[in-house]
Amino acid sequence: MNLRHFLLTLALCMSTFSATAVYAEGGNKRLAATILNDKSLNVIDSMALHLLTKGFNAGSGYSEVWIRDFNTFAELACMAVPTSNVKEALLVFFKLQQSNGEIVDGYVLANSHYEDTHPYFSDLDKTHVGFKNTVETDQETSLIQTISKYIKMTGDRSILSVQIGGKTVYERMKIALNYLLKERYNKRYGLIFGATTSDWGDVQPLDDQVVDIDDKTDFAIDVYDNAMFLIALDDLCGMSANAQDVKQFKALHAQVAKNVRKYLWDKKHQKFIPHIYLDKNPVPKGFDESKVFYHGGTAIAIEAGLLNKQEIAHSNRQMLENCAKSGMATIGLTIYPTYPIGYFHGGMAQPYIYQNGGDWTWFGGRMIQQLAKHGFVQEAYQEVRPMIDRVLKNKGFYEWYGQGNIPNGSGNFKGSAGVLYKAIQILKDWARAQK
Repeated sequence: MNLRHFLLTLALCMSTFSATAVYAEGGNKRLAATILNDKSLNVIDSMALHLLTKGFNAGSGYSEVWIRDFNTFAELACMAVPTSNVKEALLVFFKLQQSNGEIVDGYVLANSHYEDTHPYFSDLDKTHVGFKNTVETDQETSLIQTISKYIKMTGDRSILSVQIGGKTVYERMKIALNYLLKERYNKRYGLIFGATTSDWGDVQPLDDQVVDIDDKTDFAIDVYDNAMFLIALDDLCGMSANAQDVKQFKALHAQVAKNVRKYLWDKKHQKFIPHIYLDKNPVPKGFDESKVFYHGGTAIAIEAGLLNKQEIAHSNRQMLENCAKSGMATIGLTIYPTYPIGYFHGGMAQPYIYQNGGDWTWFGGRMIQQLAKHGFVQEAYQEVRPMIDRVLKNKGFYEWYGQGNIPNGSGNFKGSAGVLYKAIQILKDWARAQK
């Protein structure tokens, strides 16, 4: 390991690990030895690092560089390639920022072949063309989080003062935040909203125009968008040198966090409700959506600090129970129970397909990170093992898995590689600390 690799590894561990001992000293030492002696973890590390040398597009089958994906492999990218490459790739998102402040989902070279019928352009960067799945409300928050990760990994705060079109990156992040407050903030509930999707997904139901808002869109509030917003506010506080800005970010954070608990947390059932609908409820009669458990949104809510340790433990038990009931292999299971047949169009019309109950390491790995960070190290190690085993078996980081643990989607999905790599570093760091 060269010096740069060592220092970046150290930065990753220090910036992500906060686990505390939960077992007797002897048990901790045995678990630590098991983790450190698990050679398969090193294989996953090597596979993930190699994959990120292939570029920042989301994976095989995706030519675009997507910010919601980049957010989950930014740290790995800083380990795998020159950090200047990472910086330049991130700056493109700010160059493509629209006049209203919104951030695109992703981009490709302008001379590339693309089929999107609603491309985004900018005079600040004519070499790239952007795209956006407008049903989402996580592009702006994903970019803010990614910039924070880049700075923590590299120590390069100069990115905040880079001038793009007469505005610094820091100023542009504030503009992106204000876009959300102006266009995607519901004053009645004091929460961020977006189109109705399944948990963190980018596919709306009952519409062939699945990724773009149109006249059939039903708007709703969910925990995922708001948890991402809270994490971004935390990150802005850490990046800002302006005391007044920090004061405002913290006040907004406190209010949104309070409203998430007030309106979205089902205390009786110890889970987040799927949606608060701002107009009509599109869910078919006879289907009780209140019973649906959102695995991904819950994991991000834990990252945002919205659940206490007891609630985290209960959420993890529910996830494991859902896996047992559904027959899915890991807690990467998107939702349970799934939405009824035909609610979504296309492949997702069927249960356990894609975001309607598919098994995504991309989010399951983030739950593993949170378990380890909050002291549930044994659970984290046990529950990450099936994710690791299938990567080794299938010789790749697949995008999602269907029933029977059948791999689907991109065979080299970099988001899956990024979250597993980070989860492994957290586990290894905990294990080393037990010596």
